[in-house]
Amino acid sequence: MTATRIDRRFAALKDEGRAALVTFIVAGDPDYENSLAIVKALPQAGADLIELGMPFTDPMADGPAIQAAGLRALRSGQTMKRTLALVREFRGGDDATPIVLMGYYNPIYVYGVEQFLIDAKSAGVDGLIVVDLPPEEDTELCLPALEAGFNFIRLATPTTDDKRLPAVLTNTSGFVYYVSVTGITGSAAPDTGKVAAAVKRIKRHTRLPVCVGFGVRTAEQARAIAEGADGVVVGSALVDAVRTQLAANGQATSETVAAVADLVRSLAEGVRSARRVPA
Repeated sequence: MTATRIDRRFAALKDEGRAALVTFIVAGDPDYENSLAIVKALPQAGADLIELGMPFTDPMADGPAIQAAGLRALRSGQTMKRTLALVREFRGGDDATPIVLMGYYNPIYVYGVEQFLIDAKSAGVDGLIVVDLPPEEDTELCLPALEAGFNFIRLATPTTDDKRLPAVLTNTSGFVYYVSVTGITGSAAPDTGKVAAAVKRIKRHTRLPVCVGFGVRTAEQARAIAEGADGVVVGSALVDAVRTQLAANGQATSETVAAVADLVRSLAEGVRSARRVPA
């Protein structure tokens, strides 16, 4: 497999001696145009990689903030085709920032795996995180995605022990996403000491970068995680920044995009100020 944008970005950050800031927003939240404006603003504010949530009606691993964002997006007419169109529009002005689609298998299955991979590749998608497809189901999507040139990124959790980890890492590429807390997104703050130990343990099994997410909301937390991990993923906090700057009718305001960008700048400063202690 040739190097992807994700591979190249992590190689560049390794040369810089710092961790990545990985930002997550839900595609189409609160509407297509403002979502596109937010995505365009993320790299300028300091995001190194972008995860785009694929809206779905039954997001079992997501907390209230991301569930609500997905419903806002669906109500505004967001579909998989519009999500891929959003990526394509973004690529018109940015051919370097990696984009990962994150979500559940159902929307991809309904779209049709073969056609989805063709259209996602054409749009400029680099990687996939599909949280409800375990390694035992790799033939469904993972192997075809790898064959098509995508990175397939897997989740490891506090309950993924050394016996299970090799199966999780098989066919994983791009990076490993370590879920720092048990439970749904945005449910608790990570224990940085436990996270650092978990990252070290995972790195004994793989040479891939390890990014840590779930529960990171502040620049201070981002800095602490970035001292030992290869990347810090922030999602619920950014989704909340969208929600708090919506009008009473749920429509975007003149402050919606700026609020997300301002938070990303703060988080980026935290990540960049970390004193790196590589695992």
